[in-house]
Amino acid sequence: MKNYSHIYFLGIGGIGMSAIARYYAFKGFKVSGYDLTPSQLTAELQAEGIEVHYDDNPALIPADAASTLIVYTPAIPKELKEYQHVVNNGYKIVKRSRMLGEITEGQKCLAVAGTHGKTTTSTLVAHILTESGEGCSAFLGGTSKNYNTNLLVSHNKLVVAEADEFDRSFLQLHPSIAVITAMDADHLDIYGDIGHYQDAFRDFAAQVSDALIIKYGLPVTGKDTGARIFTYHLSEPKADFRAENMHIDSFGHYTYDLCHPGGIIKDIRVGTLGALNAENSIAAAAICLLHGTDAGKIRHAIGTYAGVKRRMEEHINRDNLTYIDDYAHHPNELAAAISSLKEMFPKRKITGVFQPHLYSRTRDFASEFANALSLLDKLILLDIYPAREEPIPGISSETIFKDVSAKEKVLIKKEELMDYLSREALDVLVTFGAGNIDRFVKPICEMLSK
Repeated sequence: MKNYSHIYFLGIGGIGMSAIARYYAFKGFKVSGYDLTPSQLTAELQAEGIEVHYDDNPALIPADAASTLIVYTPAIPKELKEYQHVVNNGYKIVKRSRMLGEITEGQKCLAVAGTHGKTTTSTLVAHILTESGEGCSAFLGGTSKNYNTNLLVSHNKLVVAEADEFDRSFLQLHPSIAVITAMDADHLDIYGDIGHYQDAFRDFAAQVSDALIIKYGLPVTGKDTGARIFTYHLSEPKADFRAENMHIDSFGHYTYDLCHPGGIIKDIRVGTLGALNAENSIAAAAICLLHGTDAGKIRHAIGTYAGVKRRMEEHINRDNLTYIDDYAHHPNELAAAISSLKEMFPKRKITGVFQPHLYSRTRDFASEFANALSLLDKLILLDIYPAREEPIPGISSETIFKDVSAKEKVLIKKEELMDYLSREALDVLVTFGAGNIDRFVKPICEMLSK
């Protein structure tokens, strides 16, 4: 990095890219970048002094290729004019994942991988370490509600990283301690099938040096890694880290005793909602215990953890009206989240608004999406958010909708959503998706608060 004074990001508004941009701005580099559309995250970057523009204009790229490093995300289209310009004009270009790998080299890395739960778990690990007084640097896949950022910076040699399997990015990391939360099929446009997808997780496991913590039952064995293997689970009695004496209060918060190889931590109250977050807290506690964090400090920090924006995020929770927003965009995530909501709010009507993410994911998991969404009392289904993809002929939200067996269901365009909700008698409302459905959170809260 000593040869570069300016770092330019193609796709700077992404959650992972923005964390790295913030890190290098903190380190004193000149940082700027391009993104397709303005967002709250790009506005925050600009408020922090990072220049962001939204025109695909090569003239806005720093002219000196020798002193400018280009960082890009695979999500940007290769036909982007700015990308073509840096490729053809002598700039050094690196992927986001390689930059994260370089940052973690020479430090003790604690990483969380998995199809689901990695953002919540890694953010909780960072919170525990911060609350304990040790501190850490952390590159998070969401915005921590405790710190209102996706980046924490410390001067010690400890870093927490969310290990993203998209495009095999997590293979740039060599953690000391790591968790794998799930290995359900996803990103089949990249991996082709579940076999190759799970092989990538085993390759990741092989790069863990000290301890690997896997959810009980995942297909990873001692043949796949030289690290010590531990298991965790919410209730499985054979797991090394597990909950006992668990109970839930009327607002959806769990309290449990954590059984672990070194003893028991009594009466841990989870600061975030639902069984999913209770299980994620077990995984986070396992990492921190194996790292050497004091048990009492772990217990306290789990209780003060406010969660991650858009991960089972509670916006309104009154006796007669609840509104929650969640990032779930995979059928197994949806099924788990809806099941958790039904447990938290028995005998109440749960209305879910879902925006499918990617044509390829809709095609690959249409029947699984239909089964998961059928768990709702009422489904409001929106059009597919394409992200990086072009439309696939014959694939639309109707591909899912036709097989949903929920008692009530409706298929509408996102432009119709607010008017539709204004005429609904809502009890428990939840918005799901990884696209731009989060833009509705503020107007929904304003409407429901009138």
